[in-house]
Amino acid sequence: MTSIFIAGMVGLMISLFGTPWAIRRIRKRGWGQLIREEGPKAHYEKRGTPTMGGLVILVAAVAGYFLGHLETGGFTVPFRDSGLLAIGAIVALGLLGFIDDFIKVYKSRSLGLQSRAKFLGQLIIALGFAFLATEVVGIGTDLSFFRSTAIDLGVVFYLWAFIMIAASSNGVNLTDGMDGLAAGTAAPVFGAYVIIAFWQFRNQTFYDIGQTGSDPFDIALVAAALFGAVTGFLWWNTAPAKIFMGDTGSLMLGGAMAVLAILLDTQMLLLLLGGLYVVETLSVIIQVLVFKKTRKRVFLMSPIHHHFELAGWPEFTVIVRFWVLSGLSVGVGLGLFYADFIYKDLFR
Repeated sequence: MTSIFIAGMVGLMISLFGTPWAIRRIRKRGWGQLIREEGPKAHYEKRGTPTMGGLVILVAAVAGYFLGHLETGGFTVPFRDSGLLAIGAIVALGLLGFIDDFIKVYKSRSLGLQSRAKFLGQLIIALGFAFLATEVVGIGTDLSFFRSTAIDLGVVFYLWAFIMIAASSNGVNLTDGMDGLAAGTAAPVFGAYVIIAFWQFRNQTFYDIGQTGSDPFDIALVAAALFGAVTGFLWWNTAPAKIFMGDTGSLMLGGAMAVLAILLDTQMLLLLLGGLYVVETLSVIIQVLVFKKTRKRVFLMSPIHHHFELAGWPEFTVIVRFWVLSGLSVGVGLGLFYADFIYKDLFR
């Protein structure tokens, strides 16, 4: 438990105190946020705000994970394949987002990588992750909710891993449209995975940890480091934001959620824990499909947080209420996870 605390605190401290330094360096390089012309007019004043803050989150999370393995209480916490794989996938997704952000600031436009290039990058990362997860870590290829199910996906697992990682990373990316919205909703999700991973570690026989391949304690260190890093960054990212995470942060954080869900055998549970991202993504899909068919819009603007903004809600009101909705979604997910444990424990 001490190691988890250290991982979280290191991530928090580096992010909290390192972000002001990053703001100065990024501003000096001229890496400012570019605003979409079709976006809300009120957002134009944010043009030039330092971006690529996701680099701070990434460095803080990686440092938190590794320093969490230092000697504590007379022993050294060993590194595990599952934890290292999770960190590797997170770094890869962060680099993909950085390339996207760099193209934006270098070419002074609001669009970075083309959609095909971004999906190709996510596909390569997801397939590499799925291969190492099954062949090196040794996780199963079955579908999971609170634990593994009897549905074996076989080779389709590779496609499923891509869908999860791409959908989750793009979902958080779509949500990152207001100051602190993505960071403030991501923090409770990572907090939930700290609890889930530690709970699995304390109940290894119940969750058949010996057969899943992953080490839940090492995954808990990853989740704790991410939780601390995002929380520290949120201090500077709340309205009015001093820095934006950019795609470097949003693609990384969303993908990280999917990676944790897969390694902890809680794949479908992510739909509940990240329920807000599901709503944000669906709002875009519905808007596009309906507009193509009827030339009419369901929402004033999508993603849906912009709809409420244009409907007259102050930006900060939208942000806080979406934080609340995210917290409720995470609470429901954790509640069902625990209820499943109680039910199975009583009738096994």
